[in-house]
Amino acid sequence: MRTWTRVMPAAMGALALAVVLSGCNGTDSAKGSKGSGSEGGGEKVYSLGEASPPQKSTMKESKDSTYTVTPTKVETGTKADLDKSGLDTDKDKSPRVPVYVWATVTHKSGKAMEVGDMDDDLVVETDKGQRTRALIVIMGEAKWPNCPAPDGIKKLSAGQSEKICKAFLIPEGQKAAAVQLSQGFSAEPLEWPVKS
Repeated sequence: MRTWTRVMPAAMGALALAVVLSGCNGTDSAKGSKGSGSEGGGEKVYSLGEASPPQKSTMKESKDSTYTVTPTKVETGTKADLDKSGLDTDKDKSPRVPVYVWATVTHKSGKAMEVGDMDDDLVVETDKGQRTRALIVIMGEAKWPNCPAPDGIKKLSAGQSEKICKAFLIPEGQKAAAVQLSQGFSAEPLEWPVKS
């Protein structure tokens, strides 16, 4: 079972305060094939560009609405990208690099949903097994090349889609191995492997 911990990195700038949510697991469970496992259990593996099965909203305002997430592209940035982002990394004891994940979120049914409610469970897993949620900038904003921050409060109605890009910070020297969509604590995440 994987556990999540909240980490407040030392990357706090005068203009931007960032939060990285990450979790690590020391072992790598066997990966299932697409469609393997029972509903709510077993890891499911997809190809980039392939939509997730419909996910059910647990948010109060859009409870039981459904949506899909389709990761389409993953790129690892550079230390220079991080240096130019506006985040102060001078006190960061473990150097990091950004990973950019492009995805499409699609509202399928039910009440309108905010884009941020549909992309909130995206995770990047590295080749060393470290799992990291997207960077959250609390004060100010971070700027990334070709990866503008999504409008998280934009509402989509059934049938509408939004293309987004999210930035994740991983330890320098590691590589993005997969994009995952968390399924809560009771089920393994859905996974889209990243091919080198």
